[in-house]
Amino acid sequence: MNPFNTVFDAKRLTGRRFSDVNVKNDMKLWHFKFAAEEISAMVLNKIREIAEAYIGSTVKNVVITVPAYFNDLQRQATKNTGVIAGMNVIRIINEPTVAAMAYGLDRKGTNIAGKNVLIFYHGGGTFDVSLLKIEEGIFEVKATASDTHLGGEDFDNRMVNYFVQKFRKKYEKDISNNPKALRRLRTSCEREKRTLSSTMQTCIEIESLFEGNDFHSTIMRAKFEEINLDLFIKCMEHVKQCLRDTKMDKSIVHDVVLVGGSTRIPKVQQLLQDLFDGKELCKSINLDEAVAYSASIQAVILNGEEKYREGS
Repeated sequence: MNPFNTVFDAKRLTGRRFSDVNVKNDMKLWHFKFAAEEISAMVLNKIREIAEAYIGSTVKNVVITVPAYFNDLQRQATKNTGVIAGMNVIRIINEPTVAAMAYGLDRKGTNIAGKNVLIFYHGGGTFDVSLLKIEEGIFEVKATASDTHLGGEDFDNRMVNYFVQKFRKKYEKDISNNPKALRRLRTSCEREKRTLSSTMQTCIEIESLFEGNDFHSTIMRAKFEEINLDLFIKCMEHVKQCLRDTKMDKSIVHDVVLVGGSTRIPKVQQLLQDLFDGKELCKSINLDEAVAYSASIQAVILNGEEKYREGS
């Protein structure tokens, strides 16, 4: 494992300056030295490679999605990423809007006109919540609330800090300044965080984590929820802000749509459902693929194609 060349969470760097307070804080967690645009271009190239192998033809024109909070500088940086990757970026679209399109495709054949839909987009690095009104096939964004530091990576950070303290207490050794040990611990924390969405407890087991010391520790779902509770509550505050901005009562929100891997966390679902007085959450669209799927359909339409293959 090479922690200095292991890149993660690069999306938060897109279009930002070194003087940015958040960048300065995040740099303490990052041990790699790459430009965000370079990393994103590599990711896009890999995605294109997979797509071309699947469809059997060259991909040139693309639609790229971005968080709703991205400013003009960040959107231009994203477009530059496509250029670096040798692509023609025909459109940049907000992720919550594309997620709403996925919702519309999922409800195809049913009447969704006049509906108020809240998109709760909670991914690995960012959080977006948008309230949209659907009228005659048009998705009108009424309000958006976002947070650049309220995603799965932040929950991972809390878990890492928790286990760093556990390791220090057990062995009287500090691993917080050892990049390799932290990278191994982070990888394990991310995996077990996902496990906690389906089980009540899980174990971190890492052989020779630091100076020959094996590390074995158990974490309960309740503890995971405890160390992240303020972040979960912060998500709900953004939802409330979105509702306030539209002056819309939560009782007239017809559907609350979940998108992004972090929405699998039971506590997030519980708090959101409680906020909407027990309303059933919409989980019918693919949490991981919905945005990419809808963006691909947009690309087909903008590219002048007449139709797309269902499920392709």
